[in-house]
Amino acid sequence: MRKHIRTLLYAGLLSTSLGLVSCEDYLEKSYESTVSGEDAYRSFRNFQGFVEELYYCIPNPSTCYWQSSFNWGEDEIISFGIDYLMGYKIDLGDFWGWQSGYDGWGAGWMDGNANSTNTDRYSKKLWPLAWYGIRKANMGLENLDKLVDATEEERNLIAGQLYFFRGWFHFMLMQYFGGMPYIDTVLSSSEPLRNPRLSYQECADKAGDDFRQAADLLPLDWDDTGAGMETYGNNQQRINKVMALSYLGKNYLWAGSPLMNYESQGSRTYNADYCKKAAEAFAELLELVESGQTNYALVNFENWTDIFYSFKQNGLNPGSTEAIFQTPMYDWWMGSAWCLGTQYKETQMANEDMNVMFSPTANYVNYYGMANGLPLDDPDSGFNPEYPWRDRDPRFYTDIIYDGLQTIQNISSEAVREKQIQYANLYTGGNYRGDVKESRTGYLLRKLSPLSVNAFDEGFRDYGDMLTIQVSWVRLSDIYLMYAESVANGYNSPTASAPGCSMTALDAFNRIRQRAGAGEMASKYSSTLDGFMSELRRERAVELSYEGHRFNDLRRWLLLTEYPYTIKTSQEFDRVELNTEDPTQSRVANWREEVILTRNLGERHYWLPLKNSDVNIYPEFYQNPGW
Repeated sequence: MRKHIRTLLYAGLLSTSLGLVSCEDYLEKSYESTVSGEDAYRSFRNFQGFVEELYYCIPNPSTCYWQSSFNWGEDEIISFGIDYLMGYKIDLGDFWGWQSGYDGWGAGWMDGNANSTNTDRYSKKLWPLAWYGIRKANMGLENLDKLVDATEEERNLIAGQLYFFRGWFHFMLMQYFGGMPYIDTVLSSSEPLRNPRLSYQECADKAGDDFRQAADLLPLDWDDTGAGMETYGNNQQRINKVMALSYLGKNYLWAGSPLMNYESQGSRTYNADYCKKAAEAFAELLELVESGQTNYALVNFENWTDIFYSFKQNGLNPGSTEAIFQTPMYDWWMGSAWCLGTQYKETQMANEDMNVMFSPTANYVNYYGMANGLPLDDPDSGFNPEYPWRDRDPRFYTDIIYDGLQTIQNISSEAVREKQIQYANLYTGGNYRGDVKESRTGYLLRKLSPLSVNAFDEGFRDYGDMLTIQVSWVRLSDIYLMYAESVANGYNSPTASAPGCSMTALDAFNRIRQRAGAGEMASKYSSTLDGFMSELRRERAVELSYEGHRFNDLRRWLLLTEYPYTIKTSQEFDRVELNTEDPTQSRVANWREEVILTRNLGERHYWLPLKNSDVNIYPEFYQNPGW
């Protein structure tokens, strides 16, 4: 089980908090003004305390505000009239919206007033804390020679964390903004800034070096180290070898993806060399996992929800054996019942105890194919629009609320009986449908919250119930799918494998399908690279749905501006026969899809615009094209 980090248990020196305002402040501030002498670095205990602050720089996109917008692909649509969340701004092509100057509500997770030492998840903002974290990591690395009261193991732990965080903060900036200056020294406040923006792949090379060093220095499990004994049993979120290998591979796969290869080399295809590097890193990781050398394993499908939430488990951090890299538990329940616990519940379930509704789009739900593994539009799939809920991918039933599903068990409630709302009335004209506090699309999301958490069964905001939601940055199934993608495109074949690894790209893909009982990839798709990639893209959409991955996947595949990825649709139908015993057998009529909106996005939308106040600092730090 994934327990939370006991941050600051090492009685470390945390006198390095800065006012986090704009880019030049982080880069120019002299570290002598915040950390004096050698006390912060002399012993492992103190140096680890210095490092701990870097964990407090990790943002949490899913619970950064009362309602949080972090799924920016074609996967969900927000209540009509809610215009302050980033998902709405993305729909309009207003990518300036990530910046605090364009976010009057302070609802975003990428920019705003930030603090690196408190436990307020609302103050964890990517842009300011990434630059601050990079500088802090460089300060630590330049002072490693002062760590004299420590064993070699302890020195490796310190250095490994510092290399990881320097690579991770750069990677996080790169994936949204493209090639950046790679800051690997403590910049002097007395010299003008002249660090040029590098190409994406040049940055990835440097980040790769940092992640590789981290992987070589860090243990598989801190509990197995002498230094980790002081926090034994609570080390799962401390940076380890598996986390470093995860981002080593992800960094190279992103660098080899069409968008990044186009930015760096002008080719809109995969870069095989970077994909091979990614495949090797993922292979190294998966060999450790599959040989039983780590505590990581795919969660059995019957325990699927353990990956995403815990309920009535005393604030247990979700993730189980599958979560690899997560945001620290900034508070004992992550505010889940006040954030994600409400935003996916429509009025009938929430009893109007919510303000914003996030609906899964019908076009995205269509990615959930059939139990035989085939996509809905395959002529052999067996999909029947009269019985659209029958024989679907098992993850459809765990992730999506569909028409006729019983969502409220407490039928003794007078309000439930009067309103007839115990079943999800998601047919056209049903009382679960609407533009503001109901579903706009004919679907609701259940992946991140139990059905029983509603206004009539167990309520939202009872601290004793403690719904705790955690959306991981990286989990193990993602590693299998990234391995499959990198191998197939690095070696130009779904049946290829990375050197020294017996698992083929197709094997890794099918491992995830087998876990869900969703049918292996059909030979008609696995026989060609194009067919394999079409199914892999669909599999990532389903397996990683609503976990914040889709926007960056569409961008790196150069699909963000391409139809049908630009539309958001609703599912319209009439309910003919409701089967209350087995709603998967309910019959509908007039099955059709209607477009709610179309995104008018162009080439410039593949990268977010930088702050004008930052790009005006010096010429080499230039604005992204089109902005």
